[in-house]
Amino acid sequence: MMWAGNAQAQDADNTPLYTFKTLADLTATNIKDQCMTGTCWSFSTTSFLESEAARISGEVVDLSEMASVRYTYPLKADMYLRHHGLHQFGPGSLCHDVLNAADGYGLVPEFAFTGLDQGETEFNHGELDAVLAAAVKAMSEQKVLSDDWRDAVDGICDAYLGKLPSSFQFNGKTYTPESFRDHLGIVPSDYVSLTSFTHHEFGETFVLEVPDNFSRGHYLNLPIEDLTRLVRNAVMAGYTVAWDADVSEKGFSFRNGMALMPAEGEEGKLWKERIEETKVSQASRQVGFENHTTTDDHLMHIVGLAQDQDGNEYFVIKNSWGEGNPYGGRQYISMAYFKAKTIAVTLHKDAMQRKKKG
Repeated sequence: MMWAGNAQAQDADNTPLYTFKTLADLTATNIKDQCMTGTCWSFSTTSFLESEAARISGEVVDLSEMASVRYTYPLKADMYLRHHGLHQFGPGSLCHDVLNAADGYGLVPEFAFTGLDQGETEFNHGELDAVLAAAVKAMSEQKVLSDDWRDAVDGICDAYLGKLPSSFQFNGKTYTPESFRDHLGIVPSDYVSLTSFTHHEFGETFVLEVPDNFSRGHYLNLPIEDLTRLVRNAVMAGYTVAWDADVSEKGFSFRNGMALMPAEGEEGKLWKERIEETKVSQASRQVGFENHTTTDDHLMHIVGLAQDQDGNEYFVIKNSWGEGNPYGGRQYISMAYFKAKTIAVTLHKDAMQRKKKG
């Protein structure tokens, strides 16, 4: 499994340090670039729904990432103001917020809502985020909140992103966002989110305590070994998975197209030679969550499984940072890294019952 891109990390003989054999390579759309935005949650989960639509309906469609962003911003403002400004407000969200948008609004193709002005080709939400944050902060400081605040937030979103379409043409037919979602076979309630932390009981659901969970999404709590095995089996059975993880570690390298979890003393060898990885336990990943060295940084899309020359397995992920790495924007995530740094995953409920192929 190889994609065009930048040079790989190599040993002294110019041989790639890691070579991979494909175990599963699932249908996914082309790599996108979220550019100067904090919308990885929409890029990753929209990519996930594109793969789901292909799996369910056989139709490969480039869906709009920005439709979910436009739908979600007013909901964030509402939550922020209901808490009198004492709540998270920013560009980040989680996988279930795209599913909430698909449920409350629907889905539209990319061409029907790009979120870009005519002539623009790259996203930059710096000004949008600053203007929205200033506006809702000013609103929260009023003694009496005006009835017009929703119109004000919508006006800002419309100015920077555009108005959401109520209908559009696709392959000669007219669809609404809701009917297009149904045409693709996406049922938002069919998706479940899973996590693995010991400050809640396994087998129970809870509201995951990360700042971007503004909508208070619930997650089923499983032991990390069970969660890892479930995701592996899902991929081998043909289901892709949306992945929320910490990417702040030195072992997470988009440039090298990999993510590794070096054992103590091995970090200095990264990208110079093959390394030994740390042994991850339920307790060690909990320590990282408790001391904030494992944080909710970035959401990606698991689209395959591979094996290196030593027989170690890796999830293959589709990132949203463009194509500029050895694998055209994809990365190989070691099982140690996945176990240590996973915050949560989202997948179709049927994938939880599937056994691996072969």
